[in-house]
Amino acid sequence: MLEPSTLAFFGRLLLGGAFVFAGLRNIANAKLLAGMMGARGVPQARLVLWAGIVLQTVAGSMLIAGFQAPYAAAALIAFLICGTLMFHNFWDHVGPERAARINGIVGNVALAGSFLFVIAVGQ
Repeated sequence: MLEPSTLAFFGRLLLGGAFVFAGLRNIANAKLLAGMMGARGVPQARLVLWAGIVLQTVAGSMLIAGFQAPYAAAALIAFLICGTLMFHNFWDHVGPERAARINGIVGNVALAGSFLFVIAVGQ
């Protein structure tokens, strides 16, 4: 059996790593994402997008490193709330598109729960 500290590290690596990966992927898709955000009425969409990319990669890296992990987790919860409101607008869709948006929300809720656990245990 692995030590709790080792398990905590791998948990932080998986959680934080997913956000670092997503942030880096979003750089490649920045033009498309900014357009989608602008179409949804987000003011200064390009600036908001780049702020989100920085938040994802920095907070994800902090989480991996275990540096101020509860604060990194709280920042990623805020990111999830904003991202969910911007990109998972299930109410504007029907059929498979609606189901995909709802599934995105469910995934984000699960991630938020994981981050709450990181906050609770302090690592």
